[in-house]
Amino acid sequence: MQASDIMLARVQSLLASGRKAEAILSVNQLAARGDPDALFTLALWKWRGDLVPPDLAQARDLYRRAGEAGHEKSAAIFTNLLANGIAGKAAWLSALKRLRGEARRDPARRQVLALVDKMKLTPEGRPESLPPAERLSDSPEVTLFRQLFSAAECDHLVQVAQSDFRPSFVVDLQTGEEQRDPVRTSDGSVIHWLIEDPAIHALHLRLAAASGTTVEQGEPLQILRYRPGQEYRNHRDAVPGFDNQRVLTMLVYLNEGYDGGETRFVRTGLEVKGRKGDALLFRNTLADGRADPMSEHAGLPVTRGTKLLASRWIRERPHTPGAAAD
Repeated sequence: MQASDIMLARVQSLLASGRKAEAILSVNQLAARGDPDALFTLALWKWRGDLVPPDLAQARDLYRRAGEAGHEKSAAIFTNLLANGIAGKAAWLSALKRLRGEARRDPARRQVLALVDKMKLTPEGRPESLPPAERLSDSPEVTLFRQLFSAAECDHLVQVAQSDFRPSFVVDLQTGEEQRDPVRTSDGSVIHWLIEDPAIHALHLRLAAASGTTVEQGEPLQILRYRPGQEYRNHRDAVPGFDNQRVLTMLVYLNEGYDGGETRFVRTGLEVKGRKGDALLFRNTLADGRADPMSEHAGLPVTRGTKLLASRWIRERPHTPGAAAD
């Protein structure tokens, strides 16, 4: 066992026995000597903010240093952050150069690069063109983009999400305990910033272009899985009291071959069941910022097979801690 392994095993033992300060000191000492595992551990702590005060910018730099010290997972994370511009400068072309190097060693990164290489993008990673928009409704505003994502892009999102599907929970305001969401009975997986690879970020830029917004306005992409009997009951996506409101919702249908599962707008009866890769955009608010009652919608129960859906809530103003691209 290497010295760093022994040290990190000791850190875990210290944490298990409640000796948090000693554990943090040990990791900091090892990181100061350039140990890649310690740098990665410290980056994760600073990103999450559970053991030390959160500092995304410091965490991003620690991932860079860990990658340069030979920690391959950290190198990939830094490439992702360089592409998406979270907690620092975005540098799309630099991220792609790093991705090409990673693809020579890692089959998973090779798959990401293959997807990017098939996309028709500007030098900033934005789409050169979009499929035509089909207006389905004016009240609420509902628009369909057919084949906004390719089949391979849909499959990649499912692959990234599949190891982390969890039941949808909410917190009981009376008890503080988690309970199964009574409105949404699906399972979900969030593609958070650290695993938002360059291909997924390019898809976010495509969603932003289709919705007429900036990529910084979008929340992390959620991948939802509905099995027979699961549904998303009547609801609105605008949240009362939000200072930075969810003004738009973008849904991308990731598969076919299931029955039921239509997206239904309750007040009008409009039902949409997209093909694989189709994207549905709808507005959640009125011109004065209030929730639009006509936007009330539901994901009807699936009766056969499994429905997979990508969901991105888009805020009124920038939501992510990003920076200007080069």
